Amino acid sequence: MGLTDNATLLETIAAAPQLRTPDETEAFLDPMPLGELASMWRALQRVSRRDQVGSISAIKLYFDHLPHRKPQGALDLVLEVLKTEADKQTVMQLNDKFLLALFYAHGNEVIARIEQEVERNPRLRWLLGGVHFAADDALAPRVAKIAERQAWQADHIAQRTPREPLDCASMSLAELARAWVEQYSKSERDQDDNLFTIMDFERDLREDDPDRMIDLILEILKIESNPVLLSLLAAGPLEDVISLTTIDRIEREARVNTRFRDLLGGVWYYRASDELKSRLDALVGQDRW
Repeated sequence: MGLTDNATLLETIAAAPQLRTPDETEAFLDPMPLGELASMWRALQRVSRRDQVGSISAIKLYFDHLPHRKPQGALDLVLEVLKTEADKQTVMQLNDKFLLALFYAHGNEVIARIEQEVERNPRLRWLLGGVHFAADDALAPRVAKIAERQAWQADHIAQRTPREPLDCASMSLAELARAWVEQYSKSERDQDDNLFTIMDFERDLREDDPDRMIDLILEILKIESNPVLLSLLAAGPLEDVISLTTIDRIEREARVNTRFRDLLGGVWYYRASDELKSRLDALVGQDRW
């Protein structure tokens, strides 16, 4: 299978019905040549969160599990991507996606090979600069000897620093809603500290002004219908703002806003008090996601 057009390939796979289970995904991807598998992973890093559905989601899980299932194969993939991918933001994803899991689950199995590889692979030495260990981890001093931590840290800071930092406190509800959608839509490759700014602002609203948090949720519902983002909205801001203090407002909005009532179906509230659970049950009924 040629991967000359990664975007087209991913669109084709996303529309295919065959990757419904981990076994089906492994049967599809395990025989794939290393170069094509690496191209698949590289293309996947550019897919926005809103598009990570169907087979795209299944493939993402495949790569997440690969360091645990096939540690040497995962290391092969890391080296192939380092060799073929020029984009630094994409390559940096190898750290969180592969190296951390490899060292955590199979560190003793892969460390000797990694030490050999860095002798002829400066990009691997740089990538290792982002791997962190507990102070008492036996592998920590071995990795410290071969990692370019200072160079990695400089690139990591540059990647996380937004070109236009958000000032949430000065933004209107409509602006906040658009910013929320934009930040939560980004792939992990494209996320920067603006996402954490939004998260911190959500927390502050939830604690200090829960009614405005509900206002923001309603504003987001006006402009967004993507299932992935709605699931994030339900399981995050909405779930967190529901309490005995806000349930009266929640009930009022649910009675007049069908989309808001539907969004409640994505909230997990099994740990709520009996009173709160009873009132939410009355709103949600059997319409849980």
